[in-house]
Amino acid sequence: MIDALISKIIEKQNPSVVGIDTDFAYLPDELRAPCRSLEDAAKAVLDFNRALIDAIAPIVPGVKVQVAYYEALGWAGMRTFAETLAYAGKKGLVTIADVKRNDIGSTASAYSKGYFSGTDVNGVRETGFDSDFITVNGYLGSDGVLPFVKDCVACDRGIFVLVKTSNPSSGELQDRELVTGGSVYRAMGELVEAFGAETVGAYGYSRVGAVVGATHPKEAAILREAMPHTFFLIPGYGAQGGTADDLKVSFDSDGLGGVVNSSRGILCAYRNAKYAGLTFDRAAAAAAEEMKADLGRVIRMRKSV
Repeated sequence: MIDALISKIIEKQNPSVVGIDTDFAYLPDELRAPCRSLEDAAKAVLDFNRALIDAIAPIVPGVKVQVAYYEALGWAGMRTFAETLAYAGKKGLVTIADVKRNDIGSTASAYSKGYFSGTDVNGVRETGFDSDFITVNGYLGSDGVLPFVKDCVACDRGIFVLVKTSNPSSGELQDRELVTGGSVYRAMGELVEAFGAETVGAYGYSRVGAVVGATHPKEAAILREAMPHTFFLIPGYGAQGGTADDLKVSFDSDGLGGVVNSSRGILCAYRNAKYAGLTFDRAAAAAAEEMKADLGRVIRMRKSV
């Protein structure tokens, strides 16, 4: 699956994904105002997501869907989460379920069933939230990651493991120095590189990727050197303060090695004065095109698959 993602990035000359992190409050008035229940809100969010996916599908290689906004809407929200992933997949987009799963042993395996391998129900195997990639919190250690890696190989999927996150307080733990030398995030990065060592694809990157925030370019440069076969999912661009110049260090000489996420800047683009007069979906498409151009300004990507 990592090769499929990279191929789509090259095809569209666009190393970005749109975060479908749809808070009910992000919806325009015409969708939000009639709602009177969580079920109403979940349906409105799905209508918004589908229109937005239709608009951005020709521009970006994939989407990242953050589960928290859907859990906030209860069972109906989780149905919208599943249907959003499915709809994006039908439109030819690579899907990343941003779920940050973190547990050990049989429980980690059960989480992986939910997104990758599915559950056998009397001879019929179904996956509850079918996605191409998920995010994983690996700070419990290898037994919280390896069940996902096993299913990545068996099911042709991928994961992104948290290494250096984009939030301001990430350094409280991740930047601490170990008595053996180096930082916590560097040690995590070395583990992630090792987890994927046997799954490297045609482009030189493994099925086991890393989450490395755009807001920490110095640390990203260190990790890029230490993790030559690890593909980066790069949050923090735009609303969180990360710039194209900041994240350039996460890419290799072919302009590959990472995919950049933007959520609010695209979901809420219709509220930006520069897109005045555009519907929310057309404003999202315009913002996605602008992000593509901004990244292209600093990332020189190979032209062919």
